Amino acid sequence: MKKIEIITRPEKLEEIKAIVEKLGQYSMTVSMVSGCGLQKGRKEVYRGVEVSINLLPKVKIEMVVGADKVDMIIDNVCKVAQTGEVGDGKIFVYNIEEVVRIRTGEKGTVAI
Repeated sequence: MKKIEIITRPEKLEEIKAIVEKLGQYSMTVSMVSGCGLQKGRKEVYRGVEVSINLLPKVKIEMVVGADKVDMIIDNVCKVAQTGEVGDGKIFVYNIEEVVRIRTGEKGTVAI
């Protein structure tokens, strides 16, 4: 089992949800986060003073899937999330040792 963590532009969330559901993955956790990287933020003027805003809004999508689905999900997410501009985001993949469904006590891939 693997955990896929996608950090990307908020406006790409609905497209990513649609493509992932089309691939048969329905469970995910979505968080609104802020971050910085190569995009380096932006400058705004507040009360006549230029202010640098280096933490930009992003969305973090987390899902645990069987190892056989990882490449397919990553390839399809990249197709819909990629704009070619700095700030498209990152995808991280982690190993998951165990999953337990609290309601039933089921373990392993059946608990996903």
